[in-house]
Amino acid sequence: MRGRAVDLVLLALSLLCVSLTAEAQPPRRVPILGVLDRGFPPSEAQLRESPFWQAMHELGWVAGQTITVERRSAEGDEERLQGLAAELVQLPVDVLLAGGPQPALAAKAASTTIPIVFNGVGRPVEIGLVASLAHPGGNLTGVSTFSGSELETKRLELLLEAAPGISRVAVLTNSAVDFLLPEMAHVAHKLGVTLYPIMVSTADQLDHAGAAIMTVRAEALLVFPAALFQEEVPRVVKLAATSRLPTLYPYRFFVAGGGLMSYGANRVDMARRAAAYVDKVLKGAKPADLPVEQPMRFEFVINLKTAKALGLMMPPMLLFQADEVIR
Repeated sequence: MRGRAVDLVLLALSLLCVSLTAEAQPPRRVPILGVLDRGFPPSEAQLRESPFWQAMHELGWVAGQTITVERRSAEGDEERLQGLAAELVQLPVDVLLAGGPQPALAAKAASTTIPIVFNGVGRPVEIGLVASLAHPGGNLTGVSTFSGSELETKRLELLLEAAPGISRVAVLTNSAVDFLLPEMAHVAHKLGVTLYPIMVSTADQLDHAGAAIMTVRAEALLVFPAALFQEEVPRVVKLAATSRLPTLYPYRFFVAGGGLMSYGANRVDMARRAAAYVDKVLKGAKPADLPVEQPMRFEFVINLKTAKALGLMMPPMLLFQADEVIR
């Protein structure tokens, strides 16, 4: 009986020790993800539907529970990016996700130690973000868009298939993506097409771009993948509709918004891969050891309703090439 009492006392003491030890341990720290972009903050619905956050949830990261999110948006004013990046660095965040080249450059200038994952950057080596795609070095890595002569050739060829016989193509561009012009001009020359760059630096200038397109007597329009145009999809699509020109865009969401055609990297796939890199860094991987990824999936999308509105009869072979046809 006495032995049993002693056992019970010892059990109680051991349980008390376990309880005290658990109370003495600090709660597990929730990591902080900083998000920097040049546009406007997304709505709750947009965040729920975001392929990036869907992928993060699948990897076990839930905003407000297993991870804290600090978002800074420049609302279209790139001059604010440097200050916003500094705010995130001073918190400090554990990883900084930069959406696009300007946010990535601002993030790099703000810190040489905090891991930075970028997404949607055309030429990360050329603009000085990383030493090379295979060996980024430093504290940055991420997912790059593909920009090269093969892609530009494909885009022009698709535009020519949709509107045979055109020779004058207006190009909606700005300083962030005008590095594409020399390669595109070389391709255009081989295809017998003359390009007419329409420089648009601010959203307000989109309202006057139509007059410039008319002045050069363009027969078709090509939209470069500038962040500004991605933030102003309705205005860009309206510009093309008002000009009544066959238009090729860089990404599917332009076509979903009423544009005619798009050919480019699959943005959903890119966002999910950016989430995979954020997950790896949060679990201890170093950006310098993670090669910059380039798109693996490209998609060609056609909107037949828009083609009908423009009076275009899309060739059957072009429709056959499409990954998706919006009817």
